[in-house]
Amino acid sequence: MTQEMSGGSVTNTRPSLARFAWISIAAAVATIALKTAAWLLTGSVGLLSDAAESVVNLVAAVTTLGMLTVAARPPDEEHAYGHDKAEYFASGVEGALILVASVAIVWSAVDRLIHPRAIEQVGIGLLVSLGASLVNLVVSRVLMRAGKKHHSIALEADAHHLMTDVWTSAGVLVGIGVVAVTGWDRLDPIVAIGVALNITWTGGKLIRRSALGLLDTALPPDEQAAVQRVLDSHRGPEVQFHALRTRQAASRRFVSVHVLVPGTWSVARGHALLERIEHEVRLAIPNANVITHLEAIEDPTSYADEGLDRAAPATVSEPTSGE
Repeated sequence: MTQEMSGGSVTNTRPSLARFAWISIAAAVATIALKTAAWLLTGSVGLLSDAAESVVNLVAAVTTLGMLTVAARPPDEEHAYGHDKAEYFASGVEGALILVASVAIVWSAVDRLIHPRAIEQVGIGLLVSLGASLVNLVVSRVLMRAGKKHHSIALEADAHHLMTDVWTSAGVLVGIGVVAVTGWDRLDPIVAIGVALNITWTGGKLIRRSALGLLDTALPPDEQAAVQRVLDSHRGPEVQFHALRTRQAASRRFVSVHVLVPGTWSVARGHALLERIEHEVRLAIPNANVITHLEAIEDPTSYADEGLDRAAPATVSEPTSGE
């Protein structure tokens, strides 16, 4: 993944990720069909809850496709910093849908707990459900690799959701197997309630991660450390830095820093230094938009903007001749 600078604008050259969303959609359709068949064969409310979560997977995958399409749009006049944050909406919607599904699962499970019903054709039902789980496992691995490679929170959220579905299905299958051996029918809805609690936790985490993204969260510690290493390599008696700020918008990273150098430096010399710093930061941080600001190291007003908010100065120094 690279970034190109052209005419002062930033072009994200990340390849289209829509194909991965289509894979997720196809997997969701397949698992809905398989799990619904398993439920019809067995009458298990646990398998019904599993099928319901697959419906959520389908809606989430369609939402992810839409948001990835929006995120891939180039910057325009109304969105000069790009559309990458659209991915956070996909992750948030997916989290909300998971919470809705958990409520529906609990509703069905409580009714079955009060009115237990024997499970039928356990062997065939378990085999069909196992096939659906294998589909989700394979697709989850594919989406997770793509999400990490391309820094896509939407694909990572979808992968985590599918992996949760795999563990959920495993719990349901174990529960049904125990019911078949012991004959304790109420264990089936109890497992379904456990499934609901598990996916509620996942949904909450996805919503929280999306909210943090929309709040301009700083880059991860390892990426901040990479930026600091670049700055430290240029730091010296004549070159200092302050007001370093970072944030991320899905795959895109933003880094801004003020560079302090002697006021006697020529514009060309200062500009050459900033170009080197920006280039090295972009090499260290994939898809980074780097903004630097040159200041005179001996000018007191250069230190008035270290914080995010800066009061208007009473006076502004005039440049001397030759500067």
